[in-house]
Amino acid sequence: MSNEIAPPNSNDADITDNTDEQEAAAVLKAERKAEYKELAIQGLWKNNPGLVQLLGLCPLLAVTSTVTNALGLGLATMLVLICSNITVSAIRHWVPKEIRIPIFVLIIAAFVTCVQLLMNAFTYGIYQSLGIFLPLIVTNCAIIGRAEAYASKNPIKQSAFDGLMMGSGFAIILILLGVIREILGQGTLFDGANLLLGDWASVLRIEVMQLDSQFLLAILPPGAFIAMGILIALKNAIDSHIKSKKVVDTEQVIERVRVNFDS
Repeated sequence: MSNEIAPPNSNDADITDNTDEQEAAAVLKAERKAEYKELAIQGLWKNNPGLVQLLGLCPLLAVTSTVTNALGLGLATMLVLICSNITVSAIRHWVPKEIRIPIFVLIIAAFVTCVQLLMNAFTYGIYQSLGIFLPLIVTNCAIIGRAEAYASKNPIKQSAFDGLMMGSGFAIILILLGVIREILGQGTLFDGANLLLGDWASVLRIEVMQLDSQFLLAILPPGAFIAMGILIALKNAIDSHIKSKKVVDTEQVIERVRVNFDS
């Protein structure tokens, strides 16, 4: 009778290792997907820079008299936000904490200058319309806030996506305000779109309603404040409705729980 111990089956061990690696990869993929989804929700809705954080209100209220101006400033801000987030994330390991804010401002100012020169060269009309609010993107708290709160602590890919979502959320609010103010103030949409997009964009202008004269309240900053208040109230109403619906659903689930002591 032989006392030799049979060697372990190497094929079974390899199969087990492969299964563990696949499960770990699936978990990692699910976590990344959830992280990107949360970044999108935060930027577009829950933590929107213009609607919830109320950051960058000066340009937001000043240049949204038309959709074209709002679109121009929204795209410029989004581009600066993405580029600054990527740069801050790339150099985050070499930046001393004591001087991080001046360095972040320097990076943002460099990208704002690039955007300003590009708009001066290719979209001079909208460059003149935006005026001082284009270089003032440097002081936009939404951009500095994301560089400090997120990009300085996270990898490049996530920081770029965060910049895209935060910039998109800010641009959407700008455009919504522009739509409201331009329709009420001038009765048009996309007036002066050719200044931003070229001569072909003249066909985008829409005459929504005929006005004998411009409605100054909608065009001036007080109209922007009122429209902004309406948008914030609408968001709060939607959030309250969603929250109350979740509470009702939770109560219904709890009611279905029954404990039978007789058994």
